[in-house]
Amino acid sequence: MTTATETTSTTDTTTVRVYRVFVNAPIQKVWDAIVDPEWNAQYGYKCRADYDLSEGGAYRCYPNEEMTSFGAPDVIIDGEIIEVDPPRRLVQTWRANWDPELVAEGYTRVSFELSDGFGDATRLTVTHELTGAPVTRHQVDGDNPNAGGGWPFILSDLKTLLETGSSIG
Repeated sequence: MTTATETTSTTDTTTVRVYRVFVNAPIQKVWDAIVDPEWNAQYGYKCRADYDLSEGGAYRCYPNEEMTSFGAPDVIIDGEIIEVDPPRRLVQTWRANWDPELVAEGYTRVSFELSDGFGDATRLTVTHELTGAPVTRHQVDGDNPNAGGGWPFILSDLKTLLETGSSIG
C-alpha cells in the first residue's frame, strides 16, 4: 500500500507530497531499482532513466515506444543530482517536458529516502517538493486520468516488481 500526505502553507504557495511504501526486498535492491536503467525501465511507465550519480550530475528519463509514437519529446523528464548517498538517499531536481505548461513551472525537487531495519523490508519514502507547480502536482499525484497514476502507481509497481518478479502493467 502506498500512502501520500500533503503539507500546504496557509497561502498555498508551498506544497510537499510524501509517498511511502514498504518493499519486501533488501535496501540495495530497492536502490538499484530506482537508479539502474535496466531496472527502472521495467516498472511504472516503463521508461528508462539514466542517473549520473554525482553532485551536479544529470538525470534523464526517456519515453517508452508508445509515448514516442504519440510525439513525446526525446527526454520526458530531466533534472540534476543535488545529493547522493547510496543506497540511502538521493535528492534531485525534476521537470516534466511533455507539456509546455509543465515546462513553464520549472524544476521541482524529489528526494528518495531508503531505510532498512523493518525485517526483510525496505522503507522507501519519496518526497516531492512542488512549490509553485500545481500542474506538476496534479500529474504526480495521479489525478490526471490522461497521464497515468503518478507516484502512487510508480511506487506500487516498483514494489510489485521487486516482490513478485512481475510488473502491474
